Amino acid sequence: MGQHIIKMPDIGEGIVEVELVAWRVQVGEDIREDQILADVMTEKATVEIPSPVHGRVIALGGEAGEVMRVGSELIRIEVEGAGESSQAPPTASTKGAAVPASASSPAQALIPTQAKVAMPVAAATSVAASAPPSHQAQALGAIDKPIASPSVRRRAWELGLELSQVLPSGLGGRIMHADLELAAAQPRASAARPARVSPAGLAADETIKITGLRRKIAQKMQESKRRIPHFSYVEEVDVTDLEALREQMNQRYADSRGKLTLLPLLIRAIALALREFPQVNARLDDEAGLLTRYQALHLGVATQTDAGLMVPVLRDAQTLNLWETAAEIRRLAEVARSGRATRDELTGSTMTLTSLGALGGIVTTPVINHPEVAIVGVNRIVERPMMVKGQVLGRQMMNLSSSFDHRVVDGMVAALFIQAIRALLECPALLFVE
Repeated sequence: MGQHIIKMPDIGEGIVEVELVAWRVQVGEDIREDQILADVMTEKATVEIPSPVHGRVIALGGEAGEVMRVGSELIRIEVEGAGESSQAPPTASTKGAAVPASASSPAQALIPTQAKVAMPVAAATSVAASAPPSHQAQALGAIDKPIASPSVRRRAWELGLELSQVLPSGLGGRIMHADLELAAAQPRASAARPARVSPAGLAADETIKITGLRRKIAQKMQESKRRIPHFSYVEEVDVTDLEALREQMNQRYADSRGKLTLLPLLIRAIALALREFPQVNARLDDEAGLLTRYQALHLGVATQTDAGLMVPVLRDAQTLNLWETAAEIRRLAEVARSGRATRDELTGSTMTLTSLGALGGIVTTPVINHPEVAIVGVNRIVERPMMVKGQVLGRQMMNLSSSFDHRVVDGMVAALFIQAIRALLECPALLFVE
């Protein structure tokens, strides 16, 4: 009998580390050729790793949630014969991996796709029977000279961290500020904490490891709050006339064109307001000191899925009519929730819209989708008594809770932008005036 070692494959595009999301097999299990062994996640896609051989699993190279370097041992399989050898892991690519021009920032790639791409894996090494090397030693790699900017090195010194013990997430193994924060948040002792049973007879406490998409979301939010000086602006909007118009449109066109929600009307208002305030539709590369203002509105629409919050992108929103906008929002939400969204559909936004619908509350403080500079949040509509021309009338009121990057958007500009949206929504006929 021989041994066949499958190494973590090179997925291409400069990716040097991959997160092991889940194992599909266990030690001692007999496997067949093309059987899926594990799910791994890059910054751009979730990938299924199939087996190139028949055999029996004798060792796993890591645990779910670990970050493994390309070329490190993934799994060891006992096979008939002497086994096969290969000097390097294969190179592969994922579908839709081309980066759109508006998504050139590496930080935007933290929003992953959930589309799973099966990849051929043929890398193997013939070895004598011995215990697999420590995965952690391979993952850290005993880096002789970590790659980091002066500001990262200074921050590491302030946190008391050794750069050689920090897992890098930047291209080519560069250590980023977010990597330091994650390392600082980890307990220095790695002893597992056992579950505790409540004396009142309740179920045992549950400890859940943060992995996969949830970890990517956490990294993205942490990066945004650390890098961006947020400030929020809240304004109430009387949407009584807007809701009346929407109801009339649905009564007349729902069967032939589809039903409209509030979002297409709000997106129309945002697109019109941006003509006067283009500095809000922008992305800031703070490391290079470059601000890019966009003529087209590629609007990220925050969508809650079973796997976590995802932000599919409504491209060229300024060119779509209300029903085209509504149809594209439904399509994007469906592919995001089903895990079929491509990388192109999840990257390249220039601004984000977020809404909790009926759960929208009175006020929220949304987190900006880095490296954008603005996010508009929608709160729920409630009927309240309001003074209208000296009379107390019941009006449908809705708050817009929005956040801005104070390095780029001044408070007055933010207020004027939201007021422009408010004026359009409170007089909906203006939405159709070019």
